[in-house]
Amino acid sequence: MTSGKPCIPCIGSVLWDIIGRHGHAMGLGADRPGTITRLPGGVALNVAMTLVRFGMQPTVLTAIGTDADGHHLIDECARLGIDTRHALRRSDLPTDRYMAIEGLNGLIAAIADAQSLEAAGNAILAPLADGRLGTADAPFSGAMVLDGNLSEDVLTEIADSPLFAKASLRIVPASPGKATRLRPLLTMANATLYLNLEEAEILAETSFRSSAEAASALVKAGSARVLVTHGAQAATDACPEEVHTAHPPQIEPRRITGAGDTFVAAHIAAESAGHQRPFALGAAIHAAATYVSGTDSP
Repeated sequence: MTSGKPCIPCIGSVLWDIIGRHGHAMGLGADRPGTITRLPGGVALNVAMTLVRFGMQPTVLTAIGTDADGHHLIDECARLGIDTRHALRRSDLPTDRYMAIEGLNGLIAAIADAQSLEAAGNAILAPLADGRLGTADAPFSGAMVLDGNLSEDVLTEIADSPLFAKASLRIVPASPGKATRLRPLLTMANATLYLNLEEAEILAETSFRSSAEAASALVKAGSARVLVTHGAQAATDACPEEVHTAHPPQIEPRRITGAGDTFVAAHIAAESAGHQRPFALGAAIHAAATYVSGTDSP
């Protein structure tokens, strides 16, 4: 990377998204016509792709196979302007995949096959220790994205590691089903958590009526900063000193997968540009809404 822009490590899943979409509401067991697409995806990569669109310089720390899918994925990342020089390449681990079915009523079902990322374990973190991106004595000190596809063992190691002590950690669950993996990171003083309402409820082990109630409860429980979204309802940014809430615009949803990752990237970009919290929250909400409406570039 020679642009002079700050590098932003995005640590987690980089894989192929296989998405089936039907233009009307669907129920369990429905068999409908539609479209099936294959695109580069994964939480870490989705965030990285959006960071690039905002003029930033992400690098991915992940596991990508040396199979045909892996070589194609590396080529696609290069085309998208995403640095993969620090990605772990292993011939014994196939490139991961994610499969989802979406209808007009949202996500119907999804399966994330991130077994290679989990099998790679903490080996993907080597660039943060060997001098490429930092060392234990001089840890990386900028914004850094962590996604919940990492194994619970790796996330627990990160919570106690000096390699992450100086970073502005931006933590993103992979899905509600993996939200509990983030528990070791909840009280890190340098962490910002990005959650939807369901993920917040899982972590807090209680139900909430709104994003504001959820974010405030997690902060009260010890989290330094929490952003909670709730679909078309208001989103909230909370820390011990202040709470901000904003409402998304009304749109017709055309796609779902990747919306939360777009929110995260837009928020990081706005804050990196020096904008205050209310503006950054609004910018993230509008970027996610534009993505869901399908009016941006795929």
